[in-house]
Amino acid sequence: MNAQINVAAQPQAWTAAQVEQDHSWILRLSPDNVSDLQAALAHAKTCGKPLLEWSHAEFPLPERTKAVLSQAIATTQGRWGMCLMKGFPVTEWNEEETRMVYWGVGLHMGVGRPQNRASDVMTDVRDVGGSYKVKGGRGYNTNAELDFHMDSCDVVALLCRRTAKSGGGSKVVNSIALRDEVARLRPDLLAVLHEPFYHSYQGAQDPSQPPFYRLPIFGNHPTHFSARTNRKNTVAAQRDFPEVPRLTPQQVEALDLLDELMASDKLCYTMTLERGDLQLLNSYVTLHSRTSFEDHEEPDQKRHLLRLWLAVPSSQPLPDDWAEYYIDVRAGAIRGGMRGSAITPEFLEYEQRHAKAMNMPFEAWAPKVRKEDVALAAE
Repeated sequence: MNAQINVAAQPQAWTAAQVEQDHSWILRLSPDNVSDLQAALAHAKTCGKPLLEWSHAEFPLPERTKAVLSQAIATTQGRWGMCLMKGFPVTEWNEEETRMVYWGVGLHMGVGRPQNRASDVMTDVRDVGGSYKVKGGRGYNTNAELDFHMDSCDVVALLCRRTAKSGGGSKVVNSIALRDEVARLRPDLLAVLHEPFYHSYQGAQDPSQPPFYRLPIFGNHPTHFSARTNRKNTVAAQRDFPEVPRLTPQQVEALDLLDELMASDKLCYTMTLERGDLQLLNSYVTLHSRTSFEDHEEPDQKRHLLRLWLAVPSSQPLPDDWAEYYIDVRAGAIRGGMRGSAITPEFLEYEQRHAKAMNMPFEAWAPKVRKEDVALAAE
């Protein structure tokens, strides 16, 4: 172990019972914090700029509230790998105002990443009649129960505007504890999960990239654990791309074991997101899911969350072979996201400018694997 690595400050394994007993991962905005957000919103409304042109100056916050936001991100990078911030006064804001506050808060936390084939940097998590387990399907626009997965960023942030009529509970599993359970129960499968699996991009890749990528489910970095899995996308790669190697019996057995363990009462912690809650998850050490939900019939009462994918300055290094997906694996670098096919000059200017403002390493995006490389390899 590198003597300079502070293991105590890194995320650690936890069980559902431990999370239930210790709520140090939950923060609540004070009345002063809320007042600061209201003042920043009032200022932002006078600027008349599109969100991608904002800097910290368009959403100015006093040190006391910037410190709370910094504490929230630090909580995601520490012991629990997650944070729940409560008390955003979303009932006092209309939808546009909520988006403005949320984007402004995100600017003080990190750099937003594109999330889908439309290259959106803020997405609406609500049921619009989408289908989940189909070619190109994504879960955020459905009311379906989701497979456990991690999002393609350092920290995934969900702000709850409205809740469902019933259901929609948020499930979280610590992937370090998941790895430890695999090692305890089936050590023979541990090595399998450290080897590459093929996963579908579900159509959200950059046009220069192949439609699938290779990545181990458990990372192989020497000092920092990371995990990435989404069985729906692994199955999709098998279904949609005959050139992808078939899963071995051991790989299927390993995926079955993960499904069993992630759903277990021992590892799976379920929280109910209330209006005004902001959930922040470290994507490398937590996996999350959602129960299905029944929505309200009235459009202005339907379940609605806003999602940001953030690259954050305090992020951990990633394994070298994860560069195929994340491009830049350096600690604290601008990375992640799903490029999609609609990246704009305005977004490119934003990420470079804001990376400088956040003092984060930045390199212009370029694919590590191109689709023509894959085509040549298959010949």
